[in-house]
Amino acid sequence: MLGPVSSTPTRVMIADDQDLVRAGFRLILDAQEGIEVVGEAADGLECVELARVLRPDVCLVDVRMPKLDGLEVTRLLAGPGATHPTHVVVVTSFDQDDYLNVALRNGACGFLLKDAAPALLIEAVRAAARGDALVSPGVTVRLLKQLEERMPAPVDGAGVPRSSLSARELEVARLVAVGRTNQEISDELCLSLSTVKTHLGHIHHKLGVRNRVEVAAWAWANGTVRTER
Repeated sequence: MLGPVSSTPTRVMIADDQDLVRAGFRLILDAQEGIEVVGEAADGLECVELARVLRPDVCLVDVRMPKLDGLEVTRLLAGPGATHPTHVVVVTSFDQDDYLNVALRNGACGFLLKDAAPALLIEAVRAAARGDALVSPGVTVRLLKQLEERMPAPVDGAGVPRSSLSARELEVARLVAVGRTNQEISDELCLSLSTVKTHLGHIHHKLGVRNRVEVAAWAWANGTVRTER
């Protein structure tokens, strides 16, 4: 079992145009206490329509789907204009930089490759349900670093100067940017887990960002990682 289990199940919807992928994800997730798969969609349009009816806590969305691709689905369900924002985790076979960049800009709170271990899929769902984010470890640092160089539009908080954060908050932001979990940050900085979460809350508020992926993008874009690593 991964992490604490809420008394209220996390409701998940799966969108993928391959029947076997949907069946495999359902098998993995339904076997977990505290997670319930409430719906499936075989194309992007069906995903958006069904999500607006079922209001799942988390949507797992493939990138390449008929009718609407997963990146547009992410924008409609999780972007700034979404009426009832949903936590979206993009799951794809394609390790492409532009997919991650657009997915994050469109509001995704997770990005996984389909060859990830089942445990990572489960943790991504749990992280999304908490309002946190998880990106496949194999692509996290490489692709977040490229946000600094390649993202055509600035990420939320990109114009906020580093001086707006305290020295400790900058340290926390730097560690988030290189893929550390809250527990790893706690251990490295000799802080309690609750203190790390408090620092992250302050960082989110000061930068005007929604999750740790956007914190990491800000850190790369503002030189926090380059100058302090």
